[in-house]
Amino acid sequence: MCYNENMNIALLGYGKEGQATENYFKSHFPDATFTTFENLTPEEFTAADYSAYDMIFRSPSIPPFNNPKLTSITKYFFDHCPCPVIGVTATKGKGTTCSFIKSLLDAEGRDAYLVGNIGEPAINVLDDLTESSVVVYEMSSFQLWDLEKSPHIAVVGHIEPDHLNVHKDFADYTNAKSHIAKYQTPNDYCIYNYKNPEASNIAELSAGHKVPYPFPIPEGILKTITLPGRHNEENAIAAIAALAAYNNLPPDEYLSTSSDTIKKGLAAFHGLPHRLEFLRELHGIKYYDDNFATTASSMKVAIEAFPGAALFIIAGGRDKTAGADLPVVHEVLQSANVREVYLIGESGHALAATYPDAHYKVYDSLADAVKRAQQDAESFYTTNPDNQPIVLMSPAAASFDMFENVYDRGNQYQTLVASLS
Repeated sequence: MCYNENMNIALLGYGKEGQATENYFKSHFPDATFTTFENLTPEEFTAADYSAYDMIFRSPSIPPFNNPKLTSITKYFFDHCPCPVIGVTATKGKGTTCSFIKSLLDAEGRDAYLVGNIGEPAINVLDDLTESSVVVYEMSSFQLWDLEKSPHIAVVGHIEPDHLNVHKDFADYTNAKSHIAKYQTPNDYCIYNYKNPEASNIAELSAGHKVPYPFPIPEGILKTITLPGRHNEENAIAAIAALAAYNNLPPDEYLSTSSDTIKKGLAAFHGLPHRLEFLRELHGIKYYDDNFATTASSMKVAIEAFPGAALFIIAGGRDKTAGADLPVVHEVLQSANVREVYLIGESGHALAATYPDAHYKVYDSLADAVKRAQQDAESFYTTNPDNQPIVLMSPAAASFDMFENVYDRGNQYQTLVASLS
């Protein structure tokens, strides 16, 4: 596409990516003009008159539609990026996997950049890249939706139903995810979780080298992973496989020749905010923030990360699975080590109404739930001093019913926990 100084650009949505797009093009084309379209339904976005615009940039959550001028930051970035891209997608764990990869690249002394769904719009770093750089791109289904190029290295983690309030069905969701591998060449790599059928199916679409994970790694390397849970071990193994591919080596050879570097990289990463994040210990109680757990399966993973511990769970929010997650959440909350459950939000009230025999406690505010969880956990610890309790917020739901976004929910929880005395 040819660009001119007087471009007229339409921005569909004005969040982080919309603002980053405007800033980027203003710096390169000072005379370009911008019009923002916001708060429309998908049908209204599709039907709007874009005849006056040279380019249309959609925000990730706006479904793509048929217009030759329509693009996105992801598509623009892939068209102009001068260096290899390591792309990572999954339903949960992609941010942690990306961070492990970035930490390993840093340990190797690479000129590495971490962008995408993790919070940094890719276009912000485009001018800093050279052929010797490497980009780690966390890619959501929304960013992959209409992508027609695949990264040099694609990592496909565990995939399950999610975002079905935006995608028309699970098939649409997985099809969007598949674009991370669909356009790869024989010189590329697809690293995939072989235990997950959807990830395996996506890998079959790749023309590149296929590398299944998880695979065994030496105990000495395993011990350098500081994050709890088997799922984080698998995220780290996926990252090791990505680095092996980046160095054009089989994983076993990379493990044997770069053991010290791998240990350094894994040990340097201590986790992302709101992902099983340890907050504090008070009166013998440990508090964890897992607010990025927005599905039943991610809540299950969080609970399984603390085998044997007495768990006091804060959960609930806006269900994004058209009700499919409610019985699964209920089943997960029946785990033997879950002592009490404190429900908030829309799905919390729905769970309590659907399963009255479970005697769930429902609260109108997060503050009330946190305070009661503290009281119950401390009371339990008084009579069970050999079993240290954990208060864990793992909502298994989205945040938009009560909070601005997942970060707002997590930050409010952390503020409340910090204020406990």
